[in-house]
Amino acid sequence: MADEEKEVKESKKGGNGLLIAIIAVVLVLLLVVGGLIVFLLSGDDENAQQQQMAMQTQQSTSVPARQPGKRSSDYMNMGPIYPLDQFIVNLLSENGSRFLKTKIDLEQSAEPLAAELDKKKALLRDIIIRTLSSKTFEEVSTAKGKDKLKDEIVGMINEVLSDGYIKNIYFTDFVVQ
Repeated sequence: MADEEKEVKESKKGGNGLLIAIIAVVLVLLLVVGGLIVFLLSGDDENAQQQQMAMQTQQSTSVPARQPGKRSSDYMNMGPIYPLDQFIVNLLSENGSRFLKTKIDLEQSAEPLAAELDKKKALLRDIIIRTLSSKTFEEVSTAKGKDKLKDEIVGMINEVLSDGYIKNIYFTDFVVQ
């Protein structure tokens, strides 16, 4: 009996040593994996910062990228204004008795865009007339409707421009009857 008790105690001691060794190996593996994850994530931050700096440098030296359909709300850094002549269009209605008289100014991304706008003035007027005449009185009579109309016009005009883009448009006159 005494021999059996000694064997059981020795096997328990050996089992405890094995358990401690397994736990130590698992902890070392966890530390190694954690270190690798931290190393890989920190490397991505440096690459992302380098890419962001390169993009900022490129944007500062070139014409800003076109943003079709997006109007700028940066009123502190307004671009050059390109005025258009007055527009008078019939609004879409069942009896055809509604019309809209408006004057629109275009905010350019950069001054060199004015030459392209001069060349494409007829196209720009056509785009604006078609867009305005496709609207109903209800669509243009609210502030939200006017903002939606501005977004639509900016998006359509920016699709035909290549030397820059229109940042925003301004209604300097807007009468609906």
